[in-house]
Amino acid sequence: MDSKSPAFKSPAFAATPAPLAAERVAIPILIAISVSHLLNDLIQSLLPAIYPILKENFHLDFGQIGFLTLTFQLTASLLQPLVGIYTDKKPQPFSLVVGMGFTLTGLLTLSRADSYPLLLLGAALVGMGSSVFHPESSRVARMASGGQHGLAQSVFQVGGNAGSALGPLLAAFIVVPFGQTSIAWFSVVALLAMIILSQVGRWYRAKLAELKAKPRAAVRTSSLSKKRIGVSITILMLLVFSKNFYTASLSSYFTFYLMSKFQVSVQESQVYLFAFLGAVAAGTVIGGPIGDRIGRRYVIWISILGVLPFTLMLPFANLFWTAVLSIIIGLVLASAFSAILVYATELVPGRVGMIAGLFFGLSFGMGGLGAAVLGHLADIWGIETVYKIVSFLPAIGLLTYFLPKIEKARA
Repeated sequence: MDSKSPAFKSPAFAATPAPLAAERVAIPILIAISVSHLLNDLIQSLLPAIYPILKENFHLDFGQIGFLTLTFQLTASLLQPLVGIYTDKKPQPFSLVVGMGFTLTGLLTLSRADSYPLLLLGAALVGMGSSVFHPESSRVARMASGGQHGLAQSVFQVGGNAGSALGPLLAAFIVVPFGQTSIAWFSVVALLAMIILSQVGRWYRAKLAELKAKPRAAVRTSSLSKKRIGVSITILMLLVFSKNFYTASLSSYFTFYLMSKFQVSVQESQVYLFAFLGAVAAGTVIGGPIGDRIGRRYVIWISILGVLPFTLMLPFANLFWTAVLSIIIGLVLASAFSAILVYATELVPGRVGMIAGLFFGLSFGMGGLGAAVLGHLADIWGIETVYKIVSFLPAIGLLTYFLPKIEKARA
């Protein structure tokens, strides 16, 4: 992974040239792409939110639920890096609209599915939409950042996390009372996202034309060795594994855990899940700007390793403290991803799409793998035992010590 090799070269417009750093943040575009991320992830979060309904309607076990999540996550995780590599060379401004079209088709399939294979197909289509959305929208966020990459990434990601938090809440009050077919009502959300993304695509196309017309700026290269970059990317991937494997235990099975241990209703469990996902959204807002100011490496330290005491306490807490601890965990753990993603793009300059696709894809893949593995373990040992096992995962944050100091804190 040599930063001077052809694999890391890209057209001048694929990176953020030095003159752009002085430009103002394109606030309307950041807001539009964040809102689109909210709508995209709201739709995606419907799937785990309706697991209790699907489990009852289709007589699924935890293993089948885990495989359903794995199918969704794999179509996203395997395709995202490929989309990112392709669009680094040939940006596609209106691919965002096409991707949302896949999501819309997946929604309608899930609403009408009458068999487990059709559920898998619907989940796969929604995952395909995500695989197109994240790499290209990350590039748009960076182009609109005016040099404040952490801030832009946080604004972009908070939309997604807010959508993920709203999905279970809407599922609790719409899908649970009205049934599986009511999923089709959310097609309006996908259509709204397509309208917004078509406007973003026009700005994106104009921005590309503007950058092509400018004299080509030299693409910044990393001063680190090939080996050091490879080790650092590997460490970041392990940190993402730790974060997302643990997060999968909460996003996919927290409702079942609460219903099993504390005998709460389906709707009550969705409200607790909403509180956790809301904390995740808030943590995402915090992580990027703090990383811009004090350095991404410190944020990664605090967010991954710092959450360990709380994850260890969670399996032994009563209902009140389970809710409190889940909020703390979501708040602290979520601050990591913006910092990890921006740190990785600085390790490998000029490859925004590839890095975004790799790490978003890895996030989805680890979430899907985590859901499948944890679902199988829950069938064997019980859901409460699973939470005791995964509570040790944040200890992987100790690997942050080996990341190079590639930035200085801003004044």
